[in-house]
Amino acid sequence: MVTVLIAIILPFVCAALIPLLYRRLRRIAHLGWFVLSVPIILFLLLARHIPQIAAGKTFVHTYEWIPSFYINFTTYLDGLSMIFGLLITGVGSLVILYSIFYLSTKESLHHFYCYLLLFMGAMLGVVFSDNLMVLYMFWELTSVSSFLLIAFWHHRKASRAGARKAMTITVFGGLSMLAGFLMLYVASGTFSIREIIANVATISEHTLFVPALLLVLLGAFTKSAQFPFHIWLPDAMEAPTPVSAYLHSATMVKAGIYIVARFSPVFGGELLWFWLVSGTGLVTLFWGSFNAVRQTDLKALLAYSTVSQLGLIMSLFGLGSVGHYFGYADSSIIYTQASFVALFHLINHSTFKGALFMMVGIVDHEVGTRDIRRLGGLMALMPVTFTIAVIGGLSMAGLPPFNGFLSKEMFFTAVLAIRDVEAFSISDVGVLFPIIAWVASIFTFVYSMILIGKTFFGKLQPDKMDKKPHEAPIGMLISPLVLCTLVVGIFFFPNVLGHYILQPAMASIYPTFPSASELTPHIYAWHGINTELLMTFGVVIVGAILFKTLKSWKPLYRIFPQKYSFNAYYNSMITFGENSSEKFTNRYMTGNLTHYFVYIYAFFVALIAGFFIWSEAYAFNFAKDSAVESYELILIFVMMFAAVFMLFAKGRITAVLLNGVLGYSIAFFFVIFRAPDLALTQLVVESITTALFLLCFKYLPDLMPENSRKRVIWSNAIISIFVGATVTLIGLAVVHYDKFKPISLYFNDAYELAGGSNIVNTILGDFRALDTMLEVVVLLIAGLGVYTLTKLKPRKEEAEHENK
Repeated sequence: MVTVLIAIILPFVCAALIPLLYRRLRRIAHLGWFVLSVPIILFLLLARHIPQIAAGKTFVHTYEWIPSFYINFTTYLDGLSMIFGLLITGVGSLVILYSIFYLSTKESLHHFYCYLLLFMGAMLGVVFSDNLMVLYMFWELTSVSSFLLIAFWHHRKASRAGARKAMTITVFGGLSMLAGFLMLYVASGTFSIREIIANVATISEHTLFVPALLLVLLGAFTKSAQFPFHIWLPDAMEAPTPVSAYLHSATMVKAGIYIVARFSPVFGGELLWFWLVSGTGLVTLFWGSFNAVRQTDLKALLAYSTVSQLGLIMSLFGLGSVGHYFGYADSSIIYTQASFVALFHLINHSTFKGALFMMVGIVDHEVGTRDIRRLGGLMALMPVTFTIAVIGGLSMAGLPPFNGFLSKEMFFTAVLAIRDVEAFSISDVGVLFPIIAWVASIFTFVYSMILIGKTFFGKLQPDKMDKKPHEAPIGMLISPLVLCTLVVGIFFFPNVLGHYILQPAMASIYPTFPSASELTPHIYAWHGINTELLMTFGVVIVGAILFKTLKSWKPLYRIFPQKYSFNAYYNSMITFGENSSEKFTNRYMTGNLTHYFVYIYAFFVALIAGFFIWSEAYAFNFAKDSAVESYELILIFVMMFAAVFMLFAKGRITAVLLNGVLGYSIAFFFVIFRAPDLALTQLVVESITTALFLLCFKYLPDLMPENSRKRVIWSNAIISIFVGATVTLIGLAVVHYDKFKPISLYFNDAYELAGGSNIVNTILGDFRALDTMLEVVVLLIAGLGVYTLTKLKPRKEEAEHENK
């Protein structure tokens, strides 16, 4: 399908053009206006396919890439990928519009928008890829591009540290997920996600099925900041606010949720999947909301609230896997609807959290601080920003008339219903699900009130603010106001979203269910007086009490000292790894060339000789060998004499001459074996080497003391004997090995393969051309590196001179 291909490729093409054209473009208008056209075009292209997707149609197209390894660029657009595609492009459009007014023109905007487009293209590649290897390629590209975005203000130490932390954790999870994908390939024989889903009954019996499940989940959990991998997300808030609003509310952190949703048809019928996804999600939900209350930085508060909301969505997908476990029995329809709620809240969270991030950016931009302790009384000075905060904050708290209320009520329904699932033997444990959900919702209400109340109510503190507070320019307000309009609009018209967007996505998660409409409940704002509504009343009442008495109980957080936090353990682990690697490296990086040769030869002998012995490849049959002539024996003894006495030579001239004897003797062997070209090459190389040795005498260090020399000589002799014996035995084994056909049979077809009648010339001129080309590329890269260093050095010296 051309639309999906354009959606993936266009951001990369534009990112490549920005460095070439940005100087000309910025003379015409702000660079962001040109970049803004990319997500708008893609959003409109995807949106025009909504009716077809809602009707149950899917779009698949395959572009052959590496067919010999079953790696093809297969794009797949269905209901699930449509949701994420619209979020990536829709929120991306609003974020770019917001960034035009947020970022100063003095910033390196061409770098910023280049990184942002790279990330957008990578995210679209993740959600539209059907091939596991292609999906993984884009998955890691999201980690790399997000690293560049988080570290955009690289002059800040905290930005660099946050970017490294995010990349370390997410790449670790990505590599784990790659291993899981490879296991799925071994179990299924295909890299296609659609084919894997179609053959899940067979794959689930494979011994690698459960390990693949664990590794895929590990990748999803790290990317979506699930407990205990959530620690990278708060540190990533050092990125500019547009980055936080895009990556950490609508896109990157949702990539792991996409993986869980996409692979639910594969792993959802496994009991372990239910416990890990729902359990980890609930723990993350509670831990994130609990820690959000203690934050004094607005973005840190939103970071932990994002962790909490991601845990809520993840737990719902775990609860929805009950439908896969039951095989879609009628009684399980209510549990499958948990996945519907997860998708619903996924969209709701992107709207209200994106608006809140932008609101915090406005406060920081116009007031000069995000510290809650320095804020207050901004409602009258920033009324529009206050309105955005109220709409987004109350939606996050789950209050009407905002979309967060609808999905939160349905979340309560899902956790209450799971108590009745006897198949999981959770009749007793199941009561913990609604309890944890309710307690976490109370903390969610508290930090939502902190966000609104501590920032906009109370007494104004102008002496603690870096700038005089005032309302933001209209351009910076447009994007969050659009998101707030969606927050309210979805509350009043939720079923439009349910029918056209959520229902086809449910068909993707439950592909074998007869009718996706049965899995799509009608969304009501009022269900009467029921348990869910009573739980909401309890959340508001208890949350309001806790907010009012915040000062009296907030010191309880001191019970959890920072030295025992997950961040402290992570930092200790990184420090331990760095110190250990430094000590280990210093042990073998001695600066002594002899030591390095010892390591190389010892590894060579251990690996090659060990493998040959283990594989029983040493097989000698001298019956077919030609007789050894007397002059060949003489040359052999001359070479042995030169090699042995070279070790015990007391003068460098003697050692150099003996080395020359050894080299010239090899040249004589080439002459005897009728290889004059090799003999000539050997003679030239040996003559030049000997001359260079003699010319460098004056620069060589003094000989080591006699006692040390004897120890080194004997160690060198032992290594030389082992290396020589290994090479000799390998040569003999290769000559006499008859378990495989000789490679010369392949080159007998030299004329047909390369058009040459001389095998040697053909190999040198045609088959080795690729090797030569790669050597030239290496030299080119080295030359570019040297050129760059020589150009940078004067600038560095000039900068140092200016600093003085």
